[in-house]
Amino acid sequence: MQFFKHVVAVVIIFLCCRICFPLNLLAVEGGEYIAIRKEGIGKIALVLNKLATPAKEEPNISKRLDVIIHDGLDFTGLFTLISPPLNVKDSSNSENVAINFSALDSVGAAVYAGGTVTNTAGNITLDVEVFDISGAKLLLRKTYKGKSQQLRTIGYAFCEDLVELFTGKKSVFGSKIVFVSNKTGFKEIYQCDFDGHGVEQLTNLHSIALTPALSPDGKFLAYTDFSSGQPALSIRDLSTGKTLAVDKRGVSIDPAWRDNKEVATTFSFEGDQEIYLVKTNGAISRRLTYSKGIDLSPSFSPDGNKMAYVSSRNGQPQIFIQDLQSGQTSRLTFSGRYNTQPSWSPAGDKIAYTTWESGDEINIFVIGSDGSGLMQLTQKSGENESPAWSPDGRMLVFASNRHGMKKLYIMESTGQNQRPLLQLEGEQYQPCWSLFRE
Repeated sequence: MQFFKHVVAVVIIFLCCRICFPLNLLAVEGGEYIAIRKEGIGKIALVLNKLATPAKEEPNISKRLDVIIHDGLDFTGLFTLISPPLNVKDSSNSENVAINFSALDSVGAAVYAGGTVTNTAGNITLDVEVFDISGAKLLLRKTYKGKSQQLRTIGYAFCEDLVELFTGKKSVFGSKIVFVSNKTGFKEIYQCDFDGHGVEQLTNLHSIALTPALSPDGKFLAYTDFSSGQPALSIRDLSTGKTLAVDKRGVSIDPAWRDNKEVATTFSFEGDQEIYLVKTNGAISRRLTYSKGIDLSPSFSPDGNKMAYVSSRNGQPQIFIQDLQSGQTSRLTFSGRYNTQPSWSPAGDKIAYTTWESGDEINIFVIGSDGSGLMQLTQKSGENESPAWSPDGRMLVFASNRHGMKKLYIMESTGQNQRPLLQLEGEQYQPCWSLFRE
């Protein structure tokens, strides 16, 4: 069992040493977001009409944008996408082709979105309108512009605005996920867009790189580097490519960012395996834990004032929470014999984590940061581990071997709609979803 072998190996190591778009958006009255649902339906029932193009233009661009927007909205899990009725446009008045709201209502739609796209010498202009069907009310009108090679950026900009319109929050569009893959034969760190597109290799160590963590502003990547023969902390400036190796005696593993200036990691240079805060220049800010046993896998509350982490101080690994101002520590998990990999939600109210259960199952659970509302998200699907929250807190990315090799999957925060994230050679694991959006 790969997860368990990895943990055992780590424990043994410890014991031996440890584009810019013009805005023309109609403001929602009062500045509030719009919540539209058909009665009894949890998702927003949306008719997404095919984009129109001038008769003289090649429709290929509009077809590609249709797919991008459809896939983007489907990815969010917020919408039920309904095919438009044949009479979605009323052309009885040739001078004013109107939207047939009665026809849209008859197919159960709550919202209609449609528009036009033009291509002028490679310059793309997308004009869209969004309507509340029940009141025939215009909710959004906006123009997006970009180059023909920026279709995903253009389409996803509209998707992001639509999500924010209905939720009042920024979504996942523009965010990145870093992860480990052995597709080259070595364990290297890669990066992809939130939806699995745009895979890019970030390290080329021809060795082992593990546990990648992106700073909240997306500028720094921290990871565990085994190039020297033992695990050590490396911090890379992604804008310059310059990498700082933090040189400390013993081992260093499992980094996590507290803010844009400090990253926490486990060091063993003082003998025991404790968690320390490290500045981006490699200097140690402070030691955070003082206990016998192994302390590792830090994850911070959104305000940076509290830290969830794993400790074996009471025997089997469990998750604890420490108030960084007072130093007071309390145990969070009591069920499950082996709890690890905590991940604090962006809203601060929940912590996802991994549990090794009887029968060699490894599953992901979520619990309130106050210890309430324990919920199991995966079950009867092999080894599921390394949960990481999306920036909006509505989804989790995780690793699973449910179909053989370990791959990345995503699911809603309730455990629903579990599906693969990307198709890539080799295995992928240890994902980290950046809070930063481009």
